[in-house]
Amino acid sequence: MATSTATGPRLPDYKNGCITGLIPALLGPQGTKEIPDWMPGCVKGARQVVLLVIDGLGWHQLQKNLQHCPTLAAMQGSSITTVAPTTTVSALTSITTGLAPAEHGLVGYRIDMGARVMQMLKWGDEKGDLRNMYPPDLIQPCPPFMGASVPVLSKAELEGSAFTEAHLRGVRARGWRAASSIAVEVGQLLRSGEKFIYAYYDGVDKIAHERGFGSFYEAELASADGIAKKIQDSLTPGAVLIVTADHGQVMVGTNTMPPHPEVMAMAAYQSGEGRFRWLHARDGVQVELLARATTHHSNVAWVASKEQVIDENWLGPRLGLATRKRLGDVVLVPREPISFDDAADTGPFILQCRHGALTDDELDVPLLATAVK
Repeated sequence: MATSTATGPRLPDYKNGCITGLIPALLGPQGTKEIPDWMPGCVKGARQVVLLVIDGLGWHQLQKNLQHCPTLAAMQGSSITTVAPTTTVSALTSITTGLAPAEHGLVGYRIDMGARVMQMLKWGDEKGDLRNMYPPDLIQPCPPFMGASVPVLSKAELEGSAFTEAHLRGVRARGWRAASSIAVEVGQLLRSGEKFIYAYYDGVDKIAHERGFGSFYEAELASADGIAKKIQDSLTPGAVLIVTADHGQVMVGTNTMPPHPEVMAMAAYQSGEGRFRWLHARDGVQVELLARATTHHSNVAWVASKEQVIDENWLGPRLGLATRKRLGDVVLVPREPISFDDAADTGPFILQCRHGALTDDELDVPLLATAVK
C-alpha cells in the first residue's frame, strides 16, 4: 500500500484494490467464477450479487464505531481505496463505470467547463441548470455497468437528474422514497432471478456533513447497518451482499480559510472543492502561482501543479485532452483537517465533516461481503 511522502500524498491503488475494479470484476466475462485477491472470498462463485454503496462510510470511521454496526462488523473483508478526488461525483462514477476520473472525466465537485464552472451534483451554476449546454452523456460518455441494463435502487428524487444520467444512464431505475423499501425491493428482485443489483444509500454522508461525528452520526451508522441487515436477511441461496462506499470523512467544522491573498492575486478563479481546491492562474503566472501556493500552504496541504497531478496519475491513468482542460493549474489538497474556501462555492449550512483530499480517513473505504450458500 502506497504511503504519503514529503512531496506528495498516498494515491489510490488503481491497479489493485480500488473501487474502479468492482464492476469489471463482478460483471466481466468470468463473473464471480474468478475474483481478484482483494475481494472477500465469499464473493467467489456467487450466482447473484447485491452491491450496496453507503455514501460517506469511510473504513476508519467504521472501525471506530463497530459497536454501532454489528452486521457490518461480522462481514468478511477489509479496506480498499476510492479515487482522487475523494468526492461523490468522481467516486460514484468510478464505481459504476469501472474507470478512474482521468478516463470518465468527472474530476470533481465543481469542474471548469471552459465557459462556466459547473457544480456537478446540480449540473449547474449560480445562473441555473446547464444540462442543455453540457449534455450529461457527452460530458461523461462512458457507459455504466459495462453497458448492462441493471436494476438500480436509489432515492426516487434523484431519478432524472443530470448527474444520475451521467453515471447511471441506461439502468432500470427503481427509486425508493423510504430507506426501509431498499431491502424489500432487493428481496423481490433476487426472487425474480436478477443476477446483479446496485443499491445506493446517502444518509451517512448527509449526517456527517450536517452534524459531524457524535451521537447523530452514531445513530445514522446504526440505521445504515440496519439496512445492510435487512438486505442480508433477504438474500436467496447463492446470493452475496457486498458493501462499499465512495469516500470517508474528516471533521473540519469552522477550520476553513481562503487561499492566501498573495496566492489569490495570481488566480483568476477556483474550482474543485475545499479539500481538493484547484486554482486557475491568470495569464502567464502559472509558475508564480505554484511558488506562492507552496510558500503559503505547503505546511498544511500538498501543493501540486497540474503537470505533477497528471504525471503521477493522481486521477488515474489515461487522462485525455478533454479531462485535462477541466483541471486548474495548481491544486491544494489539505493534509490537515482544514478546508480552502471559495466565495463561489457555498451551501445552506457550514459543513462539519468534509472530504475530497487524500488522507487515509478519506481514501480508505470498506469492501465487505456476506453470502448465503
